[in-house]
Amino acid sequence: MSISKVNTIQPGVLGGTVVTIEADIARGLHAFSVVGLAGKAVDESKDRVGSAIKHTGFPSPKTKNQKVVISLSPADLKKEGPLFDLPIAISYLIAAKEITVDDTKRIYLGELGLDGNLKPVRGILNAIIAAKESGFQEAIVPFDNAEEAALIDDIEIRPAKNLLEVIEYINQNQADDTIPKPLPIQPNTVIGNDWYESSVNLEDVKGQESAKRGLIIAAAGRHNVILVGPPGTGKTMLARALRGLLPPLTREEALSVTAIHSLVGDNANITTRPPFRSPHHTASHTSLVGGGSNPRPGEITLAHNGVLFMDEFAEFERRSIDALRQPLEDRVVSISRVLGTVKFPADFILVAALNPYRGSEDGTTDLMGAMQETYKNKISGPILDRIDLWIEVPHVPYDVLTSLPSKSRETETARTMILEARQMQAGRLEDVEANTNSTMSARDLEQKINLKDEVKDLLKLSSQRLNLSPRSYHRLIKVARTIADLDKCEDIETTHVLEALQYRVGG
Repeated sequence: MSISKVNTIQPGVLGGTVVTIEADIARGLHAFSVVGLAGKAVDESKDRVGSAIKHTGFPSPKTKNQKVVISLSPADLKKEGPLFDLPIAISYLIAAKEITVDDTKRIYLGELGLDGNLKPVRGILNAIIAAKESGFQEAIVPFDNAEEAALIDDIEIRPAKNLLEVIEYINQNQADDTIPKPLPIQPNTVIGNDWYESSVNLEDVKGQESAKRGLIIAAAGRHNVILVGPPGTGKTMLARALRGLLPPLTREEALSVTAIHSLVGDNANITTRPPFRSPHHTASHTSLVGGGSNPRPGEITLAHNGVLFMDEFAEFERRSIDALRQPLEDRVVSISRVLGTVKFPADFILVAALNPYRGSEDGTTDLMGAMQETYKNKISGPILDRIDLWIEVPHVPYDVLTSLPSKSRETETARTMILEARQMQAGRLEDVEANTNSTMSARDLEQKINLKDEVKDLLKLSSQRLNLSPRSYHRLIKVARTIADLDKCEDIETTHVLEALQYRVGG
């Protein structure tokens, strides 16, 4: 008997870790054990593998008096998921000298059914990214995962429907009269580049012109928004309309979004459309932020490169709201556990909506005061300080609502403005890490934005009158820069600052 080695990948967020699977077979009473910090799904693979091998035409491990040890290394890495079935089966067959394989740098991924068929697994894209970075030349994956896996260039993706197809392709120990059956290479997957056609467009929202203007600014600069108004005024419609205003994702952004959703088993289509997540206010802290003993992404990571819509914002748990501080500032969320700390990407546009008071409307026009009185100690100052646009969504009188003319091309016009503004930002920020106005650092602001003397004077006066924090001051400049981009202006004018001041919290 001998020891065999094959490789696979344990997927992680936007990558993964190479796992080497070794099989050792020794004489003795039958035993089949899996070592190496294997999770429940991995430990149960020995039964699936045994049945799959039997139905593929090879002797089942259970029919032999032998001790089989499957080792997964690195041993201190938690192994999760059924994707280890296929590499365990291949490793066993090599050790049992049922098959012989070449030295191609290859990984195996896939869950085995009892009949030997290959089933799709989660995190396939993340695994292929890690395999490519580790220098592997080829990956054998389930047929249903092939399109997703083929998003990555410079690594051969070979889809298979069952264990027999894999063996017939890799086995070098076949009879001379056996005709080889190669697995075809999956062509590279092309990602579509189209705008998201929302069920709600700007044309569907009547009378909220100031709010719609705020949404256009938010989409152009990727600014965070809070919508405040009584029930039934269109806050949810405005939030859903925002998704249709966001330009299609770049290929790199689309790959990162697909990798995150693949890891959690969210069978989203491979697309350049920004994600839109809308967790209910009763969602648990862990489901929103992420976590668990083996940390998994939460809603704020699933909204990466898209929109996180939090309706009834003040009704979420206080600790969940406060947990947004880090992702709103650093665009990542850090999850710390005893075994270690992981960072998940969380670069999203926050759209928070809330009623200024519980119960029925009392007719007040001071929405900020009403919110502070109703939700005392619920929404902290640091969270409000990280929101760029405070947008009031008041009731529209019935006679105004019924007399407003329809605007047939409002969304199309807004998309053109937003795309042109994004292009101006891309040109201005091409040599720094930031790619939109909202992601600029204080150093980027100093280097990339020149302020006229009259604009500096206005900003100074505004900071003194409104008692703005340094963060609020910088965010005010970023919003003003976005408004200038929408107006196709090279410099920020005082009118841009004045409009930006209208969207300050409580402004």
